[in-house]
Amino acid sequence: MTSSLNQRSDWISFEHAAPGVVAALAMLGKAIDDSGLDKQLTELLKLRASQINGCAFCLQYHLNLARKLGMEQAKIDLVATWRDAGIFSRRERAALAWTEALTLMAAQHISDAQYAELEAEFSKSEIVFLTATVGAINAWNRIAGALQFPPPIPSK
Repeated sequence: MTSSLNQRSDWISFEHAAPGVVAALAMLGKAIDDSGLDKQLTELLKLRASQINGCAFCLQYHLNLARKLGMEQAKIDLVATWRDAGIFSRRERAALAWTEALTLMAAQHISDAQYAELEAEFSKSEIVFLTATVGAINAWNRIAGALQFPPPIPSK
C-alpha cells in the first residue's frame, strides 16, 4: 500500500530529538491514568480528538490501545457519529461533547451550558482530568500530525 503522505519525521526520530518533551507529556499521561478516570473513557476521548484533528498516528495508536482494553467494537466503530449512534452512556456523551468543544475552541466559544452538561455527569476533579486528557491528546495530535508520523501498524 502506498501513500501520498509526505512523512516529515517519525516517532523514533522525535523521541531522540526531544526526549524532554516526550517525558513531560508521558508524565501528564501518567497523572491522568492515576486520576481514577475510566481508561476506556479516556481512550474514547483520545480517539475522537484524533479523528477531529486528522492525526493518523494518534488515531491508530489509540485504536490499538482501545482494542487491548477490550472496548466494545461498536463504540470504536461509531465514535465519529456518537451523537446519533445511541450506544454511548450519558457520561460518555457529556465527555465526548466536552472533547469536541475543547478541540474546536479556537473556532467557537465554550458556553456555560456546555460546562453544565459536563458538570451534571462528572465531579469537579473528574472534569479537571477530562480536560487534561483532551489537552494532552491535542498536544500529541499537533506534534504527530504536523510531523506526519506514520501510523503504528496494529499487532496481530
